Amino acid sequence: MKNTISTLFTILVAFSMSAQENLDDLLAAGLADAERFATDYIKPANDGLAYGINAGWFNNTKTPKRFGFELSIIGNATTIGDENKSFILDVSEYKNIRFPDNSPSKGVATVLGHNDPVQKVIITYDDPIFGNQEREFDLPTGIGSQNVNLIPTAFLQASFSPFRGTQLKARYFPKIDQEGAKVGLYGFGLQQDFTAFLPEDNLLPVAISGLIAYTHLDANYDFTSSNVVDGENQQIQAEINTMLYQLIVSTKLKVINFYGSVGYLSGKNKTDLLGTYRVSGEGLGGATVFSEEIKDPFSIKSDTKGVLTTVGANLSLGFFGLNAAYTIAEFNSASLGINFSF
Repeated sequence: MKNTISTLFTILVAFSMSAQENLDDLLAAGLADAERFATDYIKPANDGLAYGINAGWFNNTKTPKRFGFELSIIGNATTIGDENKSFILDVSEYKNIRFPDNSPSKGVATVLGHNDPVQKVIITYDDPIFGNQEREFDLPTGIGSQNVNLIPTAFLQASFSPFRGTQLKARYFPKIDQEGAKVGLYGFGLQQDFTAFLPEDNLLPVAISGLIAYTHLDANYDFTSSNVVDGENQQIQAEINTMLYQLIVSTKLKVINFYGSVGYLSGKNKTDLLGTYRVSGEGLGGATVFSEEIKDPFSIKSDTKGVLTTVGANLSLGFFGLNAAYTIAEFNSASLGINFSF
């Protein structure tokens, strides 16, 4: 993982990439089992991205000058905790999947983790000629196999102050096409300094503001050419939509300011496995004896919700500024911003 783009790409399409060689087996287990596994497997990545793309929305709460404009380059690094690298696969929740040693449950990798050693399962499927059949395969691992422990995000952000104390904000990451994958995001926000309504000679030593922001991330990966499973138009589509609400307090000094906030994140995530898949079964001697065609196998939906707290500092040197912040949440994030004010 050499840069933000490639890491985002890897995380968002890891279900299709790392599971490609097992996709035939997962679908053969039945759509209900495949969707159940995929839901637990990919949800931590959706949650981590939801927190990552919402860090760094603000760098202070001081009242900006009317018609003031700020352009920022923001980078975030969201840490992946051990609790998000695995989930418990309980075979009682599956119809056609069991462990070779008949264990009732085991911890297996999510898209953010790694199965070490390899975790195997046995699937049962109905062959129209030979009846019930079984085959063993390896569960997909995740980006932990590449020692990835951070989710990086980066974007351009701009703010404009049409009124005293009010900032209209927007952030953007252009849609990048890399090896068949497309990833991009955009967002809009409103930050209001409540202390701007007080008389200019007020003696309150801090500024207090509120922020509300919407962020959208979408990705698409076409893996038809991989030819792992026979079919057409095979792709994975991911979409994350979030709302962020924060109450912010900061000092009102000229050069260095310190700020902190408490807030709430609410997000909706959707991941679709689309296209046509012709799933095969093997009879005696390994020969293919049947093929079932499946169109648009499943759509996974999940929610991301949680409280987050941020502390940070801002250094302002005329039109140029730097800020650094750390956010504590289900996924912690460190942010660094370079700011230009006009």
